[in-house]
Amino acid sequence: MNARFTSSSAAIELVGLTKRYAPGAKPAVDSINLRIASGSYCCLLGPSGCGKSTTLRMVAGHETVTEGDVLLENRNITDLPAAARGTAMMFQSFALFPHLSALDNVAFSLKMKGMAKDERLAQARSLLDRVAMGHLADRKPAELSGGQQQRVALARALITQPRVLLLDEPLSALDPFLRIQMRAELRRWQKELGLTFIHVTHSQEEAMALADTMVVMNHGVIEQSGSPHEVYNRPVNEFVARFMGGHNVIDTGAGKVGVRTDHIAVAPVAAGQEAGRAGPHAQWAVVSDVEYQGTYVLLGLQSPGLSHTAHSTAQWSVMLSESVFAAQPLKVGDVVRMSWLPEAEHPLAD
Repeated sequence: MNARFTSSSAAIELVGLTKRYAPGAKPAVDSINLRIASGSYCCLLGPSGCGKSTTLRMVAGHETVTEGDVLLENRNITDLPAAARGTAMMFQSFALFPHLSALDNVAFSLKMKGMAKDERLAQARSLLDRVAMGHLADRKPAELSGGQQQRVALARALITQPRVLLLDEPLSALDPFLRIQMRAELRRWQKELGLTFIHVTHSQEEAMALADTMVVMNHGVIEQSGSPHEVYNRPVNEFVARFMGGHNVIDTGAGKVGVRTDHIAVAPVAAGQEAGRAGPHAQWAVVSDVEYQGTYVLLGLQSPGLSHTAHSTAQWSVMLSESVFAAQPLKVGDVVRMSWLPEAEHPLAD
């Protein structure tokens, strides 16, 4: 391993962390550096295969580190076994023992440590009460809903008294309504417990709802990290702008810029009228798609004018409030003029 490092302000610090699954192979995680503040909620976000779950498993001790270091509160844990790290993992599948009750599932790790039965069951009951599952302590996993199983899995992870809780896509198996409910509960529990949570997800909406810090990964590297507001409003490059959504990426000839979909105005062009001159902050287009989303309408627009990057088609997205769209409805095939203010453009790195 590399020389050992220390940090005084981060709960978790990753230093040059690298994972290769074979000598000379392309890294699954490529020398990333990251500091996660103590008591914060951090979401690792990115497309499938970007390295986010591999990073989490290296922090947990479930994956060996090829190069670099993992530090927890000034202590280098890179070479320690999972049980000795001070972290706990909450898996996507919950991984509950089907033959054990909720109470015995939560108490299991204390049983393995040799704790007396009365003491370990008392601790398990206390945690089940904390996650509103005490009344179902005697039920087996098959008798519980997905949300109830998740609460049991959380209590089981917390009984080891970890300093950092690691969550590997914990909401992906839940239906959309329950997913929204459970992410609110996760956020509440994290605040109440004062623990550091590191949460892997591929959902931009989930990460923005939960995170103090979002870390956007791609091809084993960190593209950008920051608050949800910063990452969404100030993406550093084309990948982040496109992955986060809500931006049109334009090649102006002098460089790439992003313009948020809700910062573009659309005016219909009557039949027989000129669409208007295109310019640096205006363009005519044809409506190709109309999606009603309740509080807003998302328009897809095709434009042959202002050039886009080589990695995209001349497809635009524009978000209009429901009231604006209702006052001037559009349909597929309508010709429109798009325009935006110069200050709506945000420069993007190549």
